[in-house]
Formats: sequence, C-alpha cells, structure tokens
Amino acid sequence: MKKLMIVTFALALVMSAVAVAQYSAQQPDNSKSGTSMKAVSVTGKISDDGKTFVSDKDSKNWTISNPDAVKGHEGHHVTLQAHVDVDKNEVNVVSLKMAKDSMQK
Repeated sequence: MKKLMIVTFALALVMSAVAVAQYSAQQPDNSKSGTSMKAVSVTGKISDDGKTFVSDKDSKNWTISNPDAVKGHEGHHVTLQAHVDVDKNEVNVVSLKMAKDSMQK
C-alpha cells in the first residue's frame, strides 16, 4: 500500500512538471519582436505626402503606419515619439513636436 502511494505521488509530480514545461513553451517571446515596446524619440523630416519619415541620425527612410497622426506637419522637421518596427521599417507615431532647430530658423 505504501509503495502504491509513493508511485502515485511520483507520477503526479512528473505529470505536473510536464504540464508546466508545455505551458512555458507556448508563451510568446516578445523580446525577439522588431517592434519597440516603449516609444522612442527620433528627429527627422516628414515627407511632403506625410507617408514617410527620414531620420536625421542615419538618413534612413521609415514608413509612417498612421499618417493621420502627422497631418499638418508634412515637409516639416520634427521630433517624433514613436513605436519603431525595425522588421517592417515602420514607425507608429504616438506624438510629435516641431524640432528645436527648425523653430530658430
């Protein structure tokens, strides 16, 4: 009887370990995503059509995924707070303000 209880307990322990391993294997790993979780600050110029953004830092072209957020700032030099998706080469604009150096000109 004692042997049966020990075997049952060991089996239950093994089964719970397997269940935990399967559960953790199914969790998505957001750290490998190309999208930044925090909004980052980038300075550059918005295209005349408002659909792309050129970064001052590396002159890289980014597609603006929400062009309505930059409406009225087409062709301007701005600082964006945006979520950057490196894989898709996109920025999702959270907010924007005119860049400081363009106000002084």
